[in-house]
Amino acid sequence: MSAKSIWPFLPSARSTSVTYAEGAYIYFDDGSKILDAAGGAIVSNIGHGRVEVADAVRDALVNCSYIIPPWLTEQRSALIHELRDHWLPSHLTRIHLASGGSEANEAAIKMAIQYHASKGDRERNVILARSISYHGTTISTAAVSGHPGRKRGLESILNEHPRILTPYPLHCPLGPHHGSATDFYLKNLEDTIQSVGPEKIAALIAEPINGSSGGAITPPDGYWERAQEILKQHGILLIMDEVMTGFGRTGYKFGSDLYGIKPDLLVAGKGMASGYAAIAGVYGTDEIAETISGGGYDVMFHTFGALPQSCVAATTVLQILRQESLLAHVKEVGSKLKDALQDRFSQHPLIAEIRGEGLLIGIEIVADRETLEPFAREARITDKVIGYSMGKGVFFYPGGTGEIRDIVCIGAPFIIGDVEIELMVETLDFAINEILKSTS
Repeated sequence: MSAKSIWPFLPSARSTSVTYAEGAYIYFDDGSKILDAAGGAIVSNIGHGRVEVADAVRDALVNCSYIIPPWLTEQRSALIHELRDHWLPSHLTRIHLASGGSEANEAAIKMAIQYHASKGDRERNVILARSISYHGTTISTAAVSGHPGRKRGLESILNEHPRILTPYPLHCPLGPHHGSATDFYLKNLEDTIQSVGPEKIAALIAEPINGSSGGAITPPDGYWERAQEILKQHGILLIMDEVMTGFGRTGYKFGSDLYGIKPDLLVAGKGMASGYAAIAGVYGTDEIAETISGGGYDVMFHTFGALPQSCVAATTVLQILRQESLLAHVKEVGSKLKDALQDRFSQHPLIAEIRGEGLLIGIEIVADRETLEPFAREARITDKVIGYSMGKGVFFYPGGTGEIRDIVCIGAPFIIGDVEIELMVETLDFAINEILKSTS
């Protein structure tokens, strides 16, 4: 049997075989290439094929292949200093490294529970979640996610979590972009806390800007600043999931920086090593670490957490981001791209909204932009847009949760320029108009 016939685990309608990737482009075995406007799974920030990263990983592998996570190595020490000196908010002084976002989010949830248990608050074991969200593929992170499409067939074993409404200005129940949207969603937060009982809630887990589950949903003005005040008043920790938004994706070091948020625990991965290695981190405060330790608890590591080769890949990627001023470039090209999309689609009958920050952009497609009526699920609009675009040489990332649908996401590598912006806009224009023709 050929590899194509047994990979992936479930049969795929489209067999895709990659030969190599370079910069912002992926090359296939038939000689064609596409612009990776999704950055893979919104991972690849410095682009493909950076020899200096590969060389650093090779040197680390020769030096040592596997060392258990609690032991300090040269590679781990270098990453710790890079993170502390150049990236992490000053109040986040403790670092726990995992193999990916799911592991890291689960570790953060466990830390929040242990923190309260160490203080004698064992009844504080509820994790508050959001209606539209995605935090991972483990049983616990799938359960806490507001993503029905990725829970199908697992519902019988997933714990229920109390949920607040994800602030979604376009679909605010008061009306699209209503002037009182912030107050509405904050009241929902407070009401939910009271209905559960604040003394039972350990933490809220949330993304500063929704990733692909909602397609870069950006909260209304003032939401996060006031939400954090409410959480603090009730002694509830804030776990900020920045697996997708961390390390420059929004043009800032972290999405939290956009809103002046000071999370108690921050989780970030994906772009941390730009896909060159599997790594993610949980970053916390001295108080949380010292309280857990004082309670006699351990924060258990995963076998492949903090692999030396993963650490050196992350360190090299983060240095490249700084040395090449790529966060400033993200702000510049992200603004250009968003403006170009607005110019082309602001009056398009199928486009409800173009939103996001930096190079995390979501395009929401609807059947009727006046009523915001979505297409039927069976129409598979997102799949068609992705397919049409692939045929024209661009890969966009499919977003949504199943219930929230027809979201196209852009999470391109930070190295793109005007040529790639034009290609993305022209390709999306073609794909959307093919949808318009087929539904007219």
